[in-house]
Parts: sequence; structure tokens; C-alpha cells
Amino acid sequence: MTETETGEGKLYLAPVVGLVVPVPHRPPHTVTPSAVANIGTMTERSGNAAEGATPESRGRGRSKSAAGRRSPKQAADNSTRPTARRELVESEIFEQASRLFAERGFAGTNLRDIAEAMGVTRPALYYYVKSKEDLLAKLVAQMTEGPAAEIEALAKDDSLDPATKLRRIAHLIAFQRATQPSRFQLLLRSEADLPPAAAKAHTTGMRAALTGLMHVMEEGVLKGQFRPVDARSTALAVAGMCNWVAWWHHPGDTHHTDAEVAEQVSDLAVAMVIQPDDRTPEISGPKAALALLRQDLDYLERILDA
Repeated sequence: MTETETGEGKLYLAPVVGLVVPVPHRPPHTVTPSAVANIGTMTERSGNAAEGATPESRGRGRSKSAAGRRSPKQAADNSTRPTARRELVESEIFEQASRLFAERGFAGTNLRDIAEAMGVTRPALYYYVKSKEDLLAKLVAQMTEGPAAEIEALAKDDSLDPATKLRRIAHLIAFQRATQPSRFQLLLRSEADLPPAAAKAHTTGMRAALTGLMHVMEEGVLKGQFRPVDARSTALAVAGMCNWVAWWHHPGDTHHTDAEVAEQVSDLAVAMVIQPDDRTPEISGPKAALALLRQDLDYLERILDA
């Protein structure tokens, strides 16, 4: 993924060979002042206190009454429970990291740079990420592993027909790209710098997602619900269409909401492969193919008799 300056903004080169789409440059999203001021407040407060405290004063601090103090289990539960503030801050971290990695490269960017871009201290940033590698590992877990598991589950759900499976998978991918474009862009730009474990998880997740999509395509063709398309090529085309949302749509767009964009893209994904109503047999397998052939032969006879 590369970008070049133009008079109107930047040209982002898509992950599709030969396709260049102009995307107007926009300033990075900014966290509200109140959110920035409170980022890692507990971490900074404890860090500042520790810098000027003596061992005795630290001991006195620990000996205070535990009344009103959260238990370890409560603290763990609260630390893992997603909050609106944490989501806002993490979005800003990923957006600033994406911008800095694009400008300076992964090796030329450190956590101090990201913290300064956000207007916070390094201890505050450490509350959310411990290192650049930790940031990328979190990114893979959120953007690749999580969706791949959901796609696999949808592909194996026997209660859904192929068209419904495809619609939900496309909506899942497109909605994530619409709501978290900077995270997906950062992942693409950082693929070569992923730590070994994260790189392996990323590759495994991408393969699982593609396999799930291919399974849905093959099932749809076998049941006569989809046109006889090539499963792999069509799965890649659908994935590419959904992924590209991260480059042309921005959260808060006044033309279409994130949900509307995801709905439109999922409709297009189904329209790419669905058989017309008069070409959808009530049976599946070889008999379905024969039924369609009979329709074609009947049509050919009408043309010849005309």
C-alpha cells in the first residue's frame, strides 16, 4: 500500500493490482480533550506518586483500609470490559500509529512519537499498549482473528441458505472496514513488520476467512442458488470489495452511515452470484443442473421455432 501527493489530496494505491482510486486527504481523527485528559489517569497518577515516594510512604499507602477498594476479580473484570472511552482512545492510537508508520515507517516510529501525536505521556499510552509489537498483535486479534472465527461459524451454519450466509459475511467485513478504517489500513501497512506469532495468526485468519467464503460459494452453486462461478475468484472479489470500504468511506460520512454502506455492499455481494428467480430450481445437486439445462433447451427450441 503506497500513497502519493496530488493537488487535491492523496492517491492511495489499492491492494488490487492496477487500481488507483483518489481519496481526499482528511486530518486524522482527534480524541476529545476530556478523553485525552483522562487517558490512563490512574496509570499516570500511580506513576507520578511512585517517582517521589519513599519505601516507607509506599508501605503506608498499601496499609490503608481496603474499604471501598475493588477486589482483584472485580478489577480484572472491569479492565477487560470494553468501554466507550477505551474504544475512543484505542481508535486514536491506531489512527495516529497508521499515520506515523506511513510517514516514517515502522522502524522509524516509537511509542514516544505516538504519545506525542496524541498529546499524552508515555506512561498513559502504556496503559493501552506496551510496545509497537503489542499494538500490532492487538490489531491482528481484532481485525483478522475475530472476524475469521465469525465467518467460519456462519459458513458452517446449516440453518442458513447460501445467500443469507454470503450477505451476513459481506456485511460483517464491510461494517468493520467502515467503522474502523484506520485499523485496517494500519494492518495492511504493517504486514511486513508483524512479529512472528502475530504474522502466523494473521495468515491463518486470512486463510480461514477465504476458505469460509469459498465454502459458501461452492454450496450456493451446488444448490443452484448461485450461478456457476469459480468459488475462489468470486470469494476474493467479494473480500476485495468489502476491504476497499476502508479507503473510500469515513466514519461519520454525511452521505451514508456505516450501517448503510455495509448493507449496500452486502447486497452487491449477493447480486454478483445469485441466480434469477426463474433460474433457481427447487432441487439441488445434479438434478438441479439438469433442470436448468431443460430450461435452456426449451428456450433454444422456442428460438428455433420462431
